[in-house]
Amino acid sequence: MDFNAQHIIITGGSSGIGKATAKLFAKAGANITIIARNLDQLEVAQTEISAVKLHSHQQIFTLTADVSQREQAETAIQTAIDKKGVPDVLITSAGIAYPGYFKEIPIDIFEQTMAVNYFGSLYCVRAVVPLMQQQRRGQIVLLSSGAGLIGIYGYTAYSPSKFALRGLAESLRGELKPFRIGVSIVYPPDTDTPQLEAENRTKPPETRKITKTTKTWTAEAVAMEIIKGIKKQKFAITPGFEIALLHRLHSILAPILNGYMDKIVSQIQQKK
Repeated sequence: MDFNAQHIIITGGSSGIGKATAKLFAKAGANITIIARNLDQLEVAQTEISAVKLHSHQQIFTLTADVSQREQAETAIQTAIDKKGVPDVLITSAGIAYPGYFKEIPIDIFEQTMAVNYFGSLYCVRAVVPLMQQQRRGQIVLLSSGAGLIGIYGYTAYSPSKFALRGLAESLRGELKPFRIGVSIVYPPDTDTPQLEAENRTKPPETRKITKTTKTWTAEAVAMEIIKGIKKQKFAITPGFEIALLHRLHSILAPILNGYMDKIVSQIQQKK
């Protein structure tokens, strides 16, 4: 798949995996629209992405929007389309995570997490699908998480929102296939991003120890896997051996992993 002169829309494109992916697309000659909430971060990202463009005539647009608000999400997508046309690829990378003990997480955090992670993706997908269907081509890429494959202690607000994206992708794949629209779902492992840094501030000790046993990836490494997955038109993009194994053998591995996590939780709680 050649990304030269294509239009790529990336939500959450001002930092982390979204920005890293935007840079790779820029290096491949694509025109890019990044959507995020923070104007200052968007401006910095635009400068960084523009610095690695393959061609001087490539265009890098930025739009400010909170994708959890349907009107803002739809307006941003329509503005991007008005500027550069129907996207060849839509990547929904905007997301938040707030780990903690279930009873201590405010209910509004559960609502906000689902609003950003699931509905923020849904609104953008709904805004592009009719137009992609008209031109009978396109690619939709949803960013889930390793925590969207198995529920993790301390992630009672986050994991369900990422499980929901998996359900959306699996349901949507067959419906859009006759229109030559591809659907991909990405399951990134722990990735060194500003989001992970924020998560670490509220992680319970049990969660910290569970997640510490896995390798932390760079945003650039995950972005490379996303690009490779899109080129190969893969449905499930699973960076790393552990995530790939969990995706393929979830039903077999889940009881083993649950037992492992239970053991860690028991050890920590005995020390309290």
